[in-house]
Amino acid sequence: MTLDDLKSRHSALLAARYSGTRSVSYDGKSVTYGSDAELAAAASDIERRIAALEKPGRRILRPYAVKDL
Repeated sequence: MTLDDLKSRHSALLAARYSGTRSVSYDGKSVTYGSDAELAAAASDIERRIAALEKPGRRILRPYAVKDL
């Protein structure tokens, strides 16, 4: 799934959530969520996926000191 696809699905989820509906349609498919919590969880999942695609893995630098004896 591309970044643009994820962003369009995220927009559809947020629009449905803010309008008070639990049904979302995108790409010719329709999904009905059982509760607002499920809709929020789906939006959070897509937000995490978008963040992972936009930001490459972080480099972790662990400095250390070497003491000559």
